[in-house]
Order: sequence, then structure tokens, then C-alpha cells
Amino acid sequence: MTVIPFDEVPQTRRWWARAAYVAILLAVAVPLVSAGLAGTIALIMIDAGAVLVTVAAIYWFLISRGVLRWCALALAVLAPLVLVVLHIQAGLLLEMVLSIALAFVALVCARAALRERGEGKAMPEHTAPAWQHAFLVMNPRSGGGKVVKFDLQRKAEELGAEVALLEGPGPVDVDALARQAVERGADLLGVAGGDGTQALVAGIAAEHNLPFLVISAGTRNHFALDLGLDREDPTGCLDALRDGVELHVDLGKINGRTFVNNASFGVYAEVVQSPAYRDDKAGTVLEMLPDLIRGDKGARLRAQADVETVDGPQAVLVSNGPYGSNDLAGLGRRTRLDRGVLGAVAISAANTREAVGLLRRATKRGLIQRTAAEVVVDADVPEIPVGVDGEALLMSTPVRCTVEPRALRVLVPRNRPGVPPAQPVLDLVRLRELAWGRHVSAPPAPPAPSAPSSAAPPAAPPAGGGS
Repeated sequence: MTVIPFDEVPQTRRWWARAAYVAILLAVAVPLVSAGLAGTIALIMIDAGAVLVTVAAIYWFLISRGVLRWCALALAVLAPLVLVVLHIQAGLLLEMVLSIALAFVALVCARAALRERGEGKAMPEHTAPAWQHAFLVMNPRSGGGKVVKFDLQRKAEELGAEVALLEGPGPVDVDALARQAVERGADLLGVAGGDGTQALVAGIAAEHNLPFLVISAGTRNHFALDLGLDREDPTGCLDALRDGVELHVDLGKINGRTFVNNASFGVYAEVVQSPAYRDDKAGTVLEMLPDLIRGDKGARLRAQADVETVDGPQAVLVSNGPYGSNDLAGLGRRTRLDRGVLGAVAISAANTREAVGLLRRATKRGLIQRTAAEVVVDADVPEIPVGVDGEALLMSTPVRCTVEPRALRVLVPRNRPGVPPAQPVLDLVRLRELAWGRHVSAPPAPPAPSAPSSAAPPAAPPAGGGS
């Protein structure tokens, strides 16, 4: 983690951080002062108790079954409602509203203080190469049939691309298809499908230093989302073939296999292995979580992010670049894909105390979020389930995740929705350093520009198609 001397931090950021702390103190003080000394002690105990009860009830909802599970859910809902009623009965409704407003002010000030200089800037764009033989793999079943719905095959062929449909009676070897196309002279590879298929072909494109076209025809398409592409209408992705620019993005590797989004271990990976998961996701998760969280099923994991080790986490998520603000499940966005680091999240909640500990950050137990050049996940068994870009796999331990900075040349349309700036992570440790500390820990900066691989990309001003 980079350390910035305190005197190099802009003065405005220091004052935003201090303003956030002042607003937090006022938000706490307003109801306490109004309640008097005896009321203050009672309010502190009631508020703290309500938070603890709610978190503990949610945890028991996840690890229980039957009547106990639904009793825990009812308690989680009732605890904050009782808190509101008690404040109203104490004649503190106005004070509670004012405290909520001050908490919102504190949130705004904290985000202003934690936003790094230049944060949210788009990835650098490079001139798109001319291509003569584009080879595109399209999965007609992916995304509920988007390839057929949007007539992507015809539109791509009209632009001069060769299209291979994955519609065989059995599994189709996508790796072999792409490699054969390269041997025939393909100078651009692309995929219309999900993140798993995207990753397979992207690895081959990076290996041969070829530009790669992402067509958002999958169900979720997190990779396309983080590239700023339109996930609702994949037709716009084809515009890159006639008016595109090139982005140089990182590639993740897990035991030598390419991933473009994330790899998940522990609870999530065990759940997606279940045959019932695709038909009933919510029901399967609720049925399996109790055994997985308590450790009755699944391997005991040990995760190491660079030099930091976490023993026995219930879930580990490793992403090709860190996600945005407080995203623990890989459901959010990555504002940049060229930072040259992996994002790592480890969650430990084997009992009620550790579940409450998730409210804290930067602890040895509970929740740990880091960036790292390498993440190694080991276990007490020779193989563990891993979810790689949404696909359920079994991998030999230890499982090693690394990052290849700017290894992939992605061709995207010049005109695209883009990626909105992410809100900074609400890190109370860094906020305190900004307000009062002698130094400030900073997130890693993107790596210096470098060639994506040993060969330099072809330089040709016009982006056009052949044939």
C-alpha cells in the first residue's frame, strides 16, 4: 500500500474529512443531548443493542432452517422498528430526523474526502488497427437467445467478419475453434456470449497479440459492463468493427486459465456446483448456507493475498481488478480494468461474534478487502470447487491467481455508454488518516503504459474491415 506524506494531501480533502467527523459527532450528539444524562445512557445502550440484535438475527437467518430461520428474520425486521418507536415515545422524532440528515451530510463529506485525484478517469484509448479477417464466436443460447433476437450473425457477416455458431449437438471446443481461426490468418477475435466464453477466447487473443471484440450477448456480461458497452443491445458492439478504438486491459489467470471477471471460493463456489442451483437459485442458497457457513460441508480454506494470510474464511472472491465501493459479491462495477492488480475479498463469519465483526473493516477476522498482485487459495483437500466467471469448476490446490497487466487489446465502439465514476470506498481508517494522521495510505495507481505483449500492435489510422 502506497503511503502519502500528510503535507502532500490537498488541504480541501483534509477539511472534507474533518467535516465528515464533525457531522458524525453532531448526528450522535443531537438525540443524546436532548435526552439528558439518564436518557443518553439509555439511548446508547438501546441503539447499540438494536444494531447487534439485527446483525445477529440476519446471521441466524442464514445458518438456520425451519421455524428458527423465520423467527430470526422477524427479529431482524422488528429490531429497527422497535428502535424507531422508542425514539418517538421519548419525544425524539425531530432529533432522529435531524440525526439522519447529519449522517447524510457526513456521507457526502466523506466521499468528497476519499475521492482520489483523477479517480473516475476513463482508460486511455488507442488507435484501432485495420483488420482483414475477423473471426467471431457466437453462442445462440446465451443470454436467452440474444444472438438470434438481434440478428447478430447476419450483421457481423455484412461487416466482413467470419462467424462460427456454437450450435453443435454436443459441447463445442471453443479453444480449438479460435486457434484454428488464428492458424487460417484471423487477425481479430471476438465473442458474442457469456463471460466464461469471452475469457477462453480472450486468452488466445492475448497470447497472439490480436485485438479482441466483446459482444454483450450473455446473460450478465460483467466484462462488457466494465468496458462501458451496452448490455441491453449488443448490436452496438459491432460498431467497433467500422469505428472503434482500442483499450489495453488486464487479464486474470487462475492456475493458468484466463478469467476476465472473477473467481469465487467457499460458500458461493459450493452453491453453484449444486445441480439444483440453475432451476432454483434462491432456494438452493438458503438450503445449503447453514452447513457451509458452520463448516459442516466444504473444505477449510486458507487465502494469501501477497504477504497477508486469512485462515478459514467462509468465502473468498478474487477479481480481475478491484470492484467499486463496498462490493463484497462481485455484483458491482470496476471503473478501470488496467490497474495491474487483483481485487481480493475474504469473509469470515463462523459464529455470531464474527458476523457482528463484519461491521468493522481492516480486521483479521470478519471482512478483509485488499488489492494484490497474487492471491493463493489453499485447502485441506486436493481439489476445491471454484466459480470462474460464473462457471462451476474443480481445481487442484493450491489455486494460484495472478494478473497480467494490460495483456489484452480490446476493440470497443468509439461511441458507447461508458463507465460512470464509482463512489470511493467508505474506509474509516483512511478517513481518519486524512483528517488527523501524519500519513495517508493510498490505493495503487494504474501501471505505467507498456506494450500488452512482446509484439507491438499494428499501427494503422483507419479502423476498417476487409473482405
